[in-house]
Amino acid sequence: MSDHSHLIRYLKKQHALSLCASNGDDLWCANCFYVFDETRMAFWLMTEPDTRHGRLMLANPRVAGTVNGQPKTVLLIKGVQYRGHIQRLNEDQEEAARRAYQKRFPIARKVKAPLWEITLDEVKMTDNALGFGKKILWSRV
Repeated sequence: MSDHSHLIRYLKKQHALSLCASNGDDLWCANCFYVFDETRMAFWLMTEPDTRHGRLMLANPRVAGTVNGQPKTVLLIKGVQYRGHIQRLNEDQEEAARRAYQKRFPIARKVKAPLWEITLDEVKMTDNALGFGKKILWSRV
């Protein structure tokens, strides 16, 4: 399927992702709330750098993860697997991301944790509602 609008709508509608970070033999996953930036094909998330996954991301910016729901039947399975690179946003970049993040998650106004951006390199969406095992693939050129 070459039309990625279905994939983009799905990512904009969801709000939590799994994030897997590693460095050498050390590997850790975390769940994070996110805002999807369609123009950059990137996720914005908030987390502290001194968390276990934060320390791993600072050591190795290559990350992978998933975005998915909790369907009750295999015929409704819908989700995304992704890989990309993560970095803390600098002050200029962070301003717009923080506004978008706080708009989506108003409680975040009380949190001063830094914002990060996962620049997506590859995305694979499976959506059984479109046909069993139907895949939508996207990769950065």
